[in-house]
Amino acid sequence: MDTSSPAVFPSVAELAAEEHELQVTSFTNDDAWALGSALVATARRDGAPVAVEISRNGQRLFSVALTGATPDNASWIERKTRVVDRFGHSSLHVRQSWAERGTTFEEGSGLDPRLYAAHGGAFPVLVRDVGPVGVVAVSGLPQLEDHRMVVAALRVHLGR
Repeated sequence: MDTSSPAVFPSVAELAAEEHELQVTSFTNDDAWALGSALVATARRDGAPVAVEISRNGQRLFSVALTGATPDNASWIERKTRVVDRFGHSSLHVRQSWAERGTTFEEGSGLDPRLYAAHGGAFPVLVRDVGPVGVVAVSGLPQLEDHRMVVAALRVHLGR
């Protein structure tokens, strides 16, 4: 993979379209297990050193740290999850909304960066006609790859 060129981030409009597409009709503990297990299978297949966490209404339903994940990944998940819980959008969506305003989340939000991280990898569990009820988060890869891993797993979970 060529890491010399900067990542091209999707626009807020593209990220909002993902959130609209990836809504579920319900989200149970069994759904969290199935989604988390699919993320783990993908990460193992790809040799990705990630941590995965899925929560609903603040309750952790699924949590794993695969080989190569570090304690820092748990901290990143907590910080990215706080962003999703506060803003109701993916952590990448929140990052991009500040970037498209010509600033950074850290400069514009005034929130403590030790507690909040608007970096890709946390995505709201959106129940259609209800709204956000939880978060699916991955940490361990570059932020855009973390985000894409979650989005791909949600698409598979929804049969898309």
